[in-house]
Order: sequence, then structure tokens, then C-alpha cells
Amino acid sequence: MGQGLIAGAGIAGIGALCYYGLGMSSEAGAIDRAAFWPQYVRDRIKTTYAYFGTGIASTAASAYAISRNPNVMAKLMPKSMWGALGMMAVLMGSGMVCMSIPYHEGLGMKQLAWLGHSALVGGILAPLSLLGGPLLIRAAWYTAGMVGGLSSVAACAPSEKFLYMGGPLAMGLGVVVVASLGSMWFAPGTAIGSGLYAVSVYGGLVLFGGFMLYDTQKIMKKAEVYPLYAERPFDPINSAISIYTDTINIFIRMVMILSSGGGSKRK
Repeated sequence: MGQGLIAGAGIAGIGALCYYGLGMSSEAGAIDRAAFWPQYVRDRIKTTYAYFGTGIASTAASAYAISRNPNVMAKLMPKSMWGALGMMAVLMGSGMVCMSIPYHEGLGMKQLAWLGHSALVGGILAPLSLLGGPLLIRAAWYTAGMVGGLSSVAACAPSEKFLYMGGPLAMGLGVVVVASLGSMWFAPGTAIGSGLYAVSVYGGLVLFGGFMLYDTQKIMKKAEVYPLYAERPFDPINSAISIYTDTINIFIRMVMILSSGGGSKRK
């Protein structure tokens, strides 16, 4: 069922890319309007994706460095469910601190907080290295393909096509969070446990794919409409955090799907 859901979402994504990319829609896509953007809008989007790339690089470097130190990695691995919840709370706290700091150009507190948050994510992801480098590389390539494809769909679609999805996505996120927490209580071998696992992994993959469409168009829209001479300048780091979080969640679920598939083959 979960694999069928992903297959259906993939077919829908390819169909949407072809539909919008070939100009079959009667509405102008966001990428068509880019030619008329003033330079400051282009700079905002460029800076947002630069910080996104910096965050991904910081996470990868941190995860690799910690994976090479078994003692540090052992301390970062949660020993219980409460330990895992505690790590999630710390991670959410660091993200909230980063977003609360006012943005200024150059290297400042905001940029350091962003590097610290993304490095912390890398530390939490480091234990995934126990699954093997080849599997993680495959998951990274699949994630890059999915993120790139969804970003292309969002760019080719009309500029507000996916912005209506905020409410449904928020409700879906609540369902996935509850399923993820519930899967800690019920064994995967039980009917309830396997159902919760499927919702958390497969449903979460589709959900964060939807968030990638929504957040990509939200970045472009905000870059267009945010006042040029506002009291607080446009914040590209806060904009980048959304697609960064989507990408990390997609990667984690890719790893879980590939590891479960690999495990069944070994059996």
C-alpha cells in the first residue's frame, strides 16, 4: 500500500512536470514571471538557496565527522524513547533560536546559529552511517532527484498553484507526527505498529514532497512581495529552513525505505 502511494505520487509529479513544463497550462508559471523580476528579488532567491546549500553541506560534514568517531556517535545515539524525544526537543529549540535572531548580511549571530543548527542535525543523523555508505549514497541521490523534480514542478506551475495546500499539509503533518510517536509504542510486527510505520514513512514521504512544492512557491512569493525598505530586512535563512527541513525529512524516509527493502532481500 505504501509503495503504491509513492508510485501514484511519483506519476502525478511527472505528469505535473510535463503539463506545466510544456506550457500546457493556460496560466503563466512562476518561471515565466522570473524574467520580469527586479534584481533584488533574484538576489533574495539566490541567497535563500545559497543558505540552503550551506546548511546541507554543514549537515553532511558534521554527520561524516561524527561517524568517524565511534565514541561521540555512541553518546549521540538515544538509549530510550525519552532520549529520542529529548533530542527532538533540542533540535526544535535550536531551530527556533536560529529563526528568532534578526538577519543581517555577512557573518553574524544568525549565520553562526544556522551553521550550529545544521551541524546538530548532522550529529543526529550520524548513526545512520551504521547502515552503510552505499545505502546512504543511494538515498542521497534519490532525495536529490525528488527535491529537484518537485522544485521544478513548483517553478513551472502558476505562482500560487500550491500555496493553498498550507492547511491540508499542516493537518497531514499532525497525522504523521502522531503516527511516528505511536510507532515507538507499538512493535512493527503488530498490525497497529506496521500501519503506523507505513503512515510515518510512506505517508511522510508524500507529505514532505507536498511541503517542498508549497515551500518552494512560498519562497518565491515572499521574495516578490516582501517590502524592499522594511524595518527588518528579508530573511533568506528563515526562508531556507523550510526547504532544508523538507529535504532532511525526505532523506530520512528514503533511508528507512531502502534499509527495510535491503533487509528483506538479505533474508
